[in-house]
Amino acid sequence: MNPYTDQQLYDFLSELGIVDSDKLSTAFELAKSKEVSLADQLLENDLITDENLGKLLADMLELPFIRLEQVSIPKEVLQILPEVVAKNQKAVVFALDDKGAKMAMVNPGNKEFIDLMAKKIGEKVKVYLATPRDIEAALSWYKKDLQKSFDELMVEKVEAVQKGTGGEIPAIEIVNLLVEYAHDNRASDVHIEPRRKLAEVRFRIDGVLHDVLNLPLDVFDQVVTRIKVASKLRTDEHMAAQDGKMQVETASEELDIRVSVVPLVHGEKVVMRLLSSKSRQFGLADLGLSEEDLNKIKDGFMRPYGMVLVTGPTGSGKTTSIYAILKILNSRDVNIATIEDPVEYDIEGINQIQVNPKAGLTFASGLRSILRQDPNVIFVGEIRDEETADISVNSAMTGHLVLSTLHTNDAATTLPRLIEMKIEPYIVASTVNVITAQRLVRKICEKCRVSTEISMGDLQKKFPAAVLAKHFGKNLKKVRVYIGKGCPVCHKTGYAGRIGIYEVLVVSEDIKELIMAKADAGTIQKKAVAEGMNLLWEDGLEKVREGITTLDEVLRVTRD
Repeated sequence: MNPYTDQQLYDFLSELGIVDSDKLSTAFELAKSKEVSLADQLLENDLITDENLGKLLADMLELPFIRLEQVSIPKEVLQILPEVVAKNQKAVVFALDDKGAKMAMVNPGNKEFIDLMAKKIGEKVKVYLATPRDIEAALSWYKKDLQKSFDELMVEKVEAVQKGTGGEIPAIEIVNLLVEYAHDNRASDVHIEPRRKLAEVRFRIDGVLHDVLNLPLDVFDQVVTRIKVASKLRTDEHMAAQDGKMQVETASEELDIRVSVVPLVHGEKVVMRLLSSKSRQFGLADLGLSEEDLNKIKDGFMRPYGMVLVTGPTGSGKTTSIYAILKILNSRDVNIATIEDPVEYDIEGINQIQVNPKAGLTFASGLRSILRQDPNVIFVGEIRDEETADISVNSAMTGHLVLSTLHTNDAATTLPRLIEMKIEPYIVASTVNVITAQRLVRKICEKCRVSTEISMGDLQKKFPAAVLAKHFGKNLKKVRVYIGKGCPVCHKTGYAGRIGIYEVLVVSEDIKELIMAKADAGTIQKKAVAEGMNLLWEDGLEKVREGITTLDEVLRVTRD
């Protein structure tokens, strides 16, 4: 039970004028009809960020606000509140000093629980407001090391065998344990790789693989079989690649998981892609776009027709950006349809189609079907071939707004690529509104961030002097940048979370003329830069200057 009503929150936000009054009223009525909280509806509609909403609620309730992701909690302090109680009450004790305990809560109106805590620990309890997402992330700190948990599980099983009460390898429990730990650690993928003497488990966190567990080969075989069964794959097939899907229930949500199995020399490798709806719930303003680039993209997708394209390699956050746009466009007076491979999470009110080549449902055939469904907005998961490209651009020409992704290295290359797909230059020029190229860089951990200096001479070996002067200033011998030292919050990596770097190309009249003349990507890029486009690494440098990421990260993701 919240310590405030939806009406109180509505009145408070109306008085402040932070959220557009019409959109606030619509969200208020929608929350009533869906029987969800106004706060949840505001977040779903991207009308406010999670952190800003938390700060506003704290002001409204006259309480201090805390971001637990920036706090390193000693283990003995965390254990003051047992894990079961912490989960039930959505509360975390994060500090203890001579003035008492500090406790973060989602519901600080629960006076009975606060008084009980004060009696239990014999200290005063100062209550802070934290957002539900922040508390949920903090609860993962109760988890032990994955290898330790696995070893304990196996010891428990061996003891059961010795007592005659059970003799099977707990494959189901091990798979659930892997998924749960991966989810709690914000991993996007779980890799299970057979070697000569054991199998290695690695998590991809913030785009980088980390070793987390070693499995004995007999356990590995049982785990692979369990994953195949749950994914409806053939358990008797060991020499061919297989793809499937499974679902695992975690404490916070039911995860959809894409499974890929391929045969290696020492056995079958399994990769599980965790498709968490909560990890995709970012607003466009949260993704790292500058205000200038954000406005360019908004101008592109607020037009009633044309194409908005997002480019970049696999894993660069393209689908997340498109979903953020779709959530803004999603309203009752608009028909939005998508054709995706895969559908990464459901968006209420949008008609989403899953590609199924075995049933003859490809991007092209699905797109043709969508056009017969009277859509206003169409999202094509990826333009992979000439047929899909042709239908997409013709849809954009005939009064539809088409969103899609391509695999190109930068924004300017996308335009010649479409022409290579046998799209006439005049059609490309008249349909494409805006193109965004993007990469994901790891963010410096805010808890252990420290400043350091680097000489301008070293920087000039990697970046043009004129661009460095633009972002850091002229006549400098040294530049102050930031790094993460490594701490328990970031698992000693110095990084926590990721953010996008972008280049946004608006198809202006001059750019259209270059397209018509079949200009190459370099010429188009040069013109776009002259018109104000920042290149990917320039946007990265700006985030380095702001202390958001490191030079190494920018170089890592922008190096061709």
